[in-house]
Amino acid sequence: MNFLSLILVLLFSFNANTALYSAGGKASYYADRMQGHRTANGERYDKTQLTAAHATLPFNTYIQVTNVRNGKTVVVRINDRMAPSRHRIIDLSRAAAQQIELIREGVATVQLQEVPDDGQPEMRTVVSEIKPTGKK
Repeated sequence: MNFLSLILVLLFSFNANTALYSAGGKASYYADRMQGHRTANGERYDKTQLTAAHATLPFNTYIQVTNVRNGKTVVVRINDRMAPSRHRIIDLSRAAAQQIELIREGVATVQLQEVPDDGQPEMRTVVSEIKPTGKK
């Protein structure tokens, strides 16, 4: 993602009436054996979709996940629950984990930022790369 695109995403993400969710922590991803199992919202888990589990966020919330180590980002839709954990803040689908190069490590430090549902679905399907902020 170039700098101008990032600025546009941030501008469209700003909503003075609503505080958007933002957090940092560790992310992991679903094991392949979960393929086809029911998620907490009743859908079947599909490892090829950009979805995730979170302990408290409402279903169908869109979250931009940034791998702090390499700056790669993906936008996922929350469709499952995970137990509250001191060790992880989000579990990603395999496809989402691949987008941010999480597969090899299995766990990565990430930054989460809610993407508002502003009637512009293209703003919620961003898969990009931004300048890394963490150490390699």
